Amino acid sequence: MLQRIVAVLLFSLSLSYATSSLGERELPPLSTSSISTLTDSPDPIRNLDPSDPNSHLSKILIPRPPDTENNTIVRNYIISTLRALDWHIDEDSFIGTTPYGPKNFTNVIATKDPNAPRRVVLAAHFDSKFFTTYPQNQFVGATDSAAPCAIMLDLAETLDPLLNARAKRVANGELDGDEDEDAAETTLQLVFFDGEEAFVDWTATDSIYGARHLAELWANSYLPPHPKRRLMSPSAPATPLSTIEHLVLLDLLGAPNPRVRSFFPDTGWLFDALVSAEARLYDAGLLADAPAPWQSFFVPRTGAEANLGYMGDDHVPFLQRGVNVLHVIVEPFPRVWHRLGDDASALDLPTLRRWNLIMRVFFSEYLGLRPEDRRKRSQEPSPSISPPMVRKSDTELVSHQSCV
Repeated sequence: MLQRIVAVLLFSLSLSYATSSLGERELPPLSTSSISTLTDSPDPIRNLDPSDPNSHLSKILIPRPPDTENNTIVRNYIISTLRALDWHIDEDSFIGTTPYGPKNFTNVIATKDPNAPRRVVLAAHFDSKFFTTYPQNQFVGATDSAAPCAIMLDLAETLDPLLNARAKRVANGELDGDEDEDAAETTLQLVFFDGEEAFVDWTATDSIYGARHLAELWANSYLPPHPKRRLMSPSAPATPLSTIEHLVLLDLLGAPNPRVRSFFPDTGWLFDALVSAEARLYDAGLLADAPAPWQSFFVPRTGAEANLGYMGDDHVPFLQRGVNVLHVIVEPFPRVWHRLGDDASALDLPTLRRWNLIMRVFFSEYLGLRPEDRRKRSQEPSPSISPPMVRKSDTELVSHQSCV
């Protein structure tokens, strides 16, 4: 852990910071009834229950170091889950030099609307740490970071119909006075990094392989002009990096009694939005499974914090290039960090449920979504389909899955 901190501290003073093109803004708070809708459907535990073999978490909770068969299995599961929602998938594959020679890595990038002018990125790494000997090589990294990846997949399934409803309102010119047009033109993008873990010791070259590659790729790729795209520098050509409003990185989540702090003043307001989402869930009685006495997951901001960019993680190469980062990582690290004990037994279901609900509320408000759209959709009569017929979406799904 000390190496992971010191390696970044040595060059953190040289980081340059930019501001989001939309800047700090008010996130319209959801009503209590809308928040309740997000907690009811889908079940916030279903996809995070490690005892359920069909949950997202169970599918990810296997040893999965880079360039292994299990890593490919998990990657394909992530891809097939998001393709079933009809999200756009990019696979950033490359060969990286490691202390054990060349290794194959693949980042997975899933975008709801690839044509949107802006995006908010939610990210985590899907690989597990590499060990050479048994039983250490059975390490599954439940908090590091299987649980965050499962939360991301659940979020995509939860918000997908709300994003579809928002897109329909935008296309029909039906945004009302309470809706932010800029937020409505920002899409959600999920990034699953490969190769976050060091193979030997955490250094600038033996760590965050996938993040370093993707940040470099996005910084040096250029996008065609977009009439609604706001650039950080109007005279500079747009790159995938310049269209990121914020990068929200999840890591080491799922163990009980987490403590998360705000690391960067420029995203302190977003950190406050997470705190607010949690507090409103509690005040509405929607966290009844929380242990008593009540304790927030978050360390309150004082407003006097300096940049605390000393934590090595996948956000670093993006931060160095001016991307605004909200780093959601517990500190101190879980006691099971990089130990075999970071398995299903390290996870706490009420804690996972709370993280799931916080993310649902936070991103719904960030993206200007209406959870009541889900309720309206569920009340609509389903079309009658005779048994012999096969829906087009089913055939497309089979085709998609056959490709991964």
